[in-house]
Amino acid sequence: MYAVIRTGGKQYLVSPGEKFKIERTAHENGVIEFADVLAVSSEEGKFEADLTGAKVTGTVLGEGRFDKILVFKLKRKKQYKKMQGHRQGFVEVAINEIVVNGKSYKAEAAAK
Repeated sequence: MYAVIRTGGKQYLVSPGEKFKIERTAHENGVIEFADVLAVSSEEGKFEADLTGAKVTGTVLGEGRFDKILVFKLKRKKQYKKMQGHRQGFVEVAINEIVVNGKSYKAEAAAK
């Protein structure tokens, strides 16, 4: 069982019980809900036709920042150099449940 969700301008393939890091986003009381579900599959190679009301819920495990990346710009022979660093914030999420068409797939069912 897996779903494809969109958040932060990126798409993620998730399944119940999986942990992953996404760009920092709003959440309340440690619970996060993804309503932008692009595809859901309960069997290998077969996708759900109707995704109305589909959602993926998860628990926030922690927050932090990714490693620094350096952006260096240089124009040769023009005496122009510019160095800039960036650290993107992230939220670590554990997927608890995928709900589609009244069916619920939870992390405990995936672990068995």
